[in-house]
Amino acid sequence: MEETNQSVVSEFIFQGLCTSRELQIFLLLPFSTLYLMIVVGNIFVVILIIIDHHLHSPMYYLLANLSFVDLCLSSVTTPKLITDLVKENKTISFGGCMSQIFCVHIFARGEMVLLVTMAYDCYVAICRPLHYISIMDRKKCIWLILISWIIGFVHAMSQLILIFELPFCGPRVIDSFFCDIPLVLKLVCMDTNTLEIMINVDSGVLAMTCFILLLISYTYILLTVRLHSKDGSSKGSSKALSTCTSHIIVVLLFFGPVIFIYLWPVSIIWVDKFLAVFYSVITPLLNPAIYTLRNRDIKNAIKKLTSPMYVLE
Repeated sequence: MEETNQSVVSEFIFQGLCTSRELQIFLLLPFSTLYLMIVVGNIFVVILIIIDHHLHSPMYYLLANLSFVDLCLSSVTTPKLITDLVKENKTISFGGCMSQIFCVHIFARGEMVLLVTMAYDCYVAICRPLHYISIMDRKKCIWLILISWIIGFVHAMSQLILIFELPFCGPRVIDSFFCDIPLVLKLVCMDTNTLEIMINVDSGVLAMTCFILLLISYTYILLTVRLHSKDGSSKGSSKALSTCTSHIIVVLLFFGPVIFIYLWPVSIIWVDKFLAVFYSVITPLLNPAIYTLRNRDIKNAIKKLTSPMYVLE
């Protein structure tokens, strides 16, 4: 009787991306290469922003934090995915599963808030350029970054508290390559309808609030850019549009899969797996590439860094 409220499952079993042994071996090299590119690309962006004093501004502090969060988010799931490709028994301990859920939610939800912060920075820079220095100083930028981490932590803790004490006493097979709340709830030995509603509301409210704020912000920014272009300031409008477009692409790449997985009423296993791979592997790889290829300041910093005459200032 004392153990009725405690989990009797000490570990979970992943089914992985697929059941074909040959396909798993084939995927080992591509996923290993992608993860190496994620690590190198995101660390490079962070280091570049740190060492180049021309990039010491709120916009690039936020970008460096985004790269760091992307690196952490991918590192929660991808190394385990890669090592499981060569294993027949893909297991994870109960504590490891709960830790994975916590880390995925703290980094993913923190990134949502961070993207809203980047939209706010973009709005101030484009729509109120004369007041940018007074509105977005270094102190406010640091506070906004801290707020994104705090919201991510609070959300992750609220999700973990809801599921940590649930009784996992029956099946322990998760049809995925990492622990996620919707999949773990299927293994609970009790009715979870009410709990699923609470978790979906908790996740959905934060995700949709951030997404709506982003839509409003970028719509207003694009309208402002269009108005300025009609006034003849085409050079400044072109640069603003390039920066804004980069942000919008990153937002769509991140929110598209997340909203589909958590808010779409019909669950299709192979689609969910593809989207999970997309936001945990592809998006963290594309983010630094998008900002590197579309941002003139970043490209100039790279040219200076790779130049034989480059000297740290």
